[in-house]
Amino acid sequence: MSQAASPVRSTGAAATIAFCFAAAMCEGMDVQNAGVAAAGIRSAFHPTPGQLGWFFAAANLGLIAGALVGGRLSDRIGRKPVLTISVLAFGAFSLLNGLAGDMTQLTAARLLTGLGLGAAMPNLIALAAEAMGERSRNAVIATSYIGMPVGGTGASLLVLALGPEHWRLLFLIGGAAPLAVGLLLALFLREPAPRGAAPVGRDAGAVSELFTEDRLARTLVIWAGFFAAALVLHLMLNWLPLLLQGRGLSKSDAAVAQVAFNLLGAGGALVAGLALDTRLRLAGVGLSLAAIPLALLLLAGAPAQVVGLSLAAGLLGAGVLAVNVILYGAAGDCYPPRIRGVGVGAAVGATRLGALTGPVLAGVLLSAGRSSAEVLTSLLPVVLAAALSVAWLNWPRSARAVAAA
Repeated sequence: MSQAASPVRSTGAAATIAFCFAAAMCEGMDVQNAGVAAAGIRSAFHPTPGQLGWFFAAANLGLIAGALVGGRLSDRIGRKPVLTISVLAFGAFSLLNGLAGDMTQLTAARLLTGLGLGAAMPNLIALAAEAMGERSRNAVIATSYIGMPVGGTGASLLVLALGPEHWRLLFLIGGAAPLAVGLLLALFLREPAPRGAAPVGRDAGAVSELFTEDRLARTLVIWAGFFAAALVLHLMLNWLPLLLQGRGLSKSDAAVAQVAFNLLGAGGALVAGLALDTRLRLAGVGLSLAAIPLALLLLAGAPAQVVGLSLAAGLLGAGVLAVNVILYGAAGDCYPPRIRGVGVGAAVGATRLGALTGPVLAGVLLSAGRSSAEVLTSLLPVVLAAALSVAWLNWPRSARAVAAA
């Protein structure tokens, strides 16, 4: 009887992962749109570096609230309705970005977009973690998560094809795509019923369970790691094209480097996810951590040539996105199904604090007269903090024992 049920379960899991990947692509495109549209926005509205930094960061203010509320709601009423509503919401609000008449309106539109974006990611990760068994959980999380850099690549290719003067069209396309995906989610997504899950309802998703004696330390370390990793990732997603232009690349060459950041980043994240489910786990973790400082030093000091800087950007993307996959895997492992939504949601909230800090930090440093190279090297202490968190979480000790408690 179990053999007959297996193909049905496998087919349902594959469809769930495909939907998670598609929703992550939409989120990645919307997040990346802000960075690749920056040159066109500067020409249209002439913002200061500080105004541009707050525009980049505005979505993350909404993302923090969206991640916390969305994760808790998903434990209570289910992953599917929360994910569907959040995807439809950030699609609708993204359209407003393309209609903004000045920086104030544009920043407000990004803030609203963040409310939907924030609720999407914890549900994507929770659905992916619950769709398959323990043996392939990290690979499945990675497969869903890399939709973000793939979507970001689409945004970079669009700006190459359209030109920066058509930045409004980027946001209109970035709004239409999630609206279409949201309708598909509403019609066809099947929500898995994970083994050992508590029934959804008032008792699900208790925030206090994240801080029990056996989870407190890991919760805090996960938050610290997510904050540091997200600070680096979102600073790069938003500022990398402009930083590389500051190093001497043209707008089109900087866009090529951004594509390399996303594509090689997706590959690095997928390889890391596969390694986490094998005996190569610690090797994958170590290589991911080593790649980030090396890439930052290359981006800051290598000659201003598109090939070399694009490869360095790709190495940075591979390292940063792999570390994020490692952290998402740890977050999923640390919490049982009944609180996985709120646990991952709280961790995503920490990423949004980092995502908020990163773009503003770059704007402040550039406004203070720092060069592009100095902005890049200033991230090295942040990278060290992320490395310490990831190393502690992956010390030979079972996170699944904590989750089972």
